[in-house]
Amino acid sequence: MSDIPLRIRRLQPLRPAVLHILLVLSEGERHGYAVKQQVEQRTKGVVKMGPGTLYESIQRMVELGLIEEALQRRRRQGDQAQRRYYRLTPFGKQVLEAEVARLAEIVDYARSSLRRTKPA
Repeated sequence: MSDIPLRIRRLQPLRPAVLHILLVLSEGERHGYAVKQQVEQRTKGVVKMGPGTLYESIQRMVELGLIEEALQRRRRQGDQAQRRYYRLTPFGKQVLEAEVARLAEIVDYARSSLRRTKPA
């Protein structure tokens, strides 16, 4: 993990809300409510974000440069004009990749430990 830039390491571990938002936005632009819906759908309702958590996380992620507002998007039929769409930045993608790698290391270690554990 020492090859990960300090700027990224300082953000780790990511808060669950941030991780889930990044994962959803890695698939494409979404407005805030659509992010919330996707997170709940993907986690089968285990992770639920209230508006405060969602929009505070989004604002902080914009400030950190992880995501940005998608200013040049075409309005789809039925879209509400006030909806703000967000997308992952290149830095946000790097942070997401580093976090996924960090979590994979933890899971690998846990699996290895469980295989070596002797029954009681």
